[in-house]
Amino acid sequence: METGGVGYHIHISLHTYGKIEALDSAKIFTYYHVKEDGHSLYGFYEEEEKNYFSYLISVSGIGPNTARVILSYMNTVEIQAAILSENVAALSSVKGIGPKTAKRIILDLKDKISKDSGGVPIDLSSINSQVREEAMSALIALGFPKSSVSKHISFVLKNEAGNISVEELIKKVLKQMS
Repeated sequence: METGGVGYHIHISLHTYGKIEALDSAKIFTYYHVKEDGHSLYGFYEEEEKNYFSYLISVSGIGPNTARVILSYMNTVEIQAAILSENVAALSSVKGIGPKTAKRIILDLKDKISKDSGGVPIDLSSINSQVREEAMSALIALGFPKSSVSKHISFVLKNEAGNISVEELIKKVLKQMS
């Protein structure tokens, strides 16, 4: 990233990359991380993503790179849903996060996130519909018939407790179709 003629190396999530890749200029919210062996900048397209990054690195055992991986794998609404619904499976599906760490994230952040969300309930159906659409598009692009894909996605979502990531849904549908 360049600003005022000075270039900066900023670590970003895939979500942020997707938002800024086609832009000529952008406002990036940054987090400056200092440790003994170096200084790093982490950047976010949305302030909410930066806030969730701060929440995640406050959990023991979660460093900035792990928090960035979580934010690359799940958006803030999915993270909020997983924490508030205590969905260990959703969090532990992220590379590098095991069940113990997922439980620690839920335990440490549930009160903070529910307080900051103002007690507003999250709409899991809108998350599932977004996940459904993305999985459907991906599977149709792979050459599977729309009617078959739709039927299998509905079956998997019906039998799935809580929220599910696009990747998990695609894997389960492909397993079911084979």
